Amino acid sequence: MNRFAKKFVQSTVISGLALSFFSTAAIAADEKDFSGRIGVVNSERIFKESNMAKASQTKLQSEFAKREKDLRDDAQKIKAAAERLDKDAAVMSDTDRVRRQRELADADRELQRKQREFTEDVNQRSFEERSKIAQKANQALKAVAEQRKLDLIVQEAAYVNPKIDVTEDVIKALNNLR
Repeated sequence: MNRFAKKFVQSTVISGLALSFFSTAAIAADEKDFSGRIGVVNSERIFKESNMAKASQTKLQSEFAKREKDLRDDAQKIKAAAERLDKDAAVMSDTDRVRRQRELADADRELQRKQREFTEDVNQRSFEERSKIAQKANQALKAVAEQRKLDLIVQEAAYVNPKIDVTEDVIKALNNLR
């Protein structure tokens, strides 16, 4: 996921959590006997450790492996051509040297363009896969909240008492979905 998308998702989640927190606080203020139960989840662990996340990572790696290899091969060819040019420059005519330098620069620009496109495609597909995982994780999160009778689940807390960390339960519930 690119930085912009990650920041957008994080700020959206934080805003939603803040609203949930203030709503819960308002309910607590209105109802004297409110004893809300809170859980905390580490979403990054879900995106790394769940079976769905692991399958997604494998899928992305296989999907982009050929392009990545082609880019490495192209980079190696350009490097080898640059080394040949350095060796041969002293015995080449000015015209040939300038022509090969230009060809090398053109090949390098083309490689950089392909690398940018590759990075954009990987980021886009990663975002799509993470969105699928997030959608399923939300279902698992709801199931865990209902099972444990939680009123609020917070994401990415600065400190978490292990007693209220429900990440492992969410991962298990997500692994059982399909």
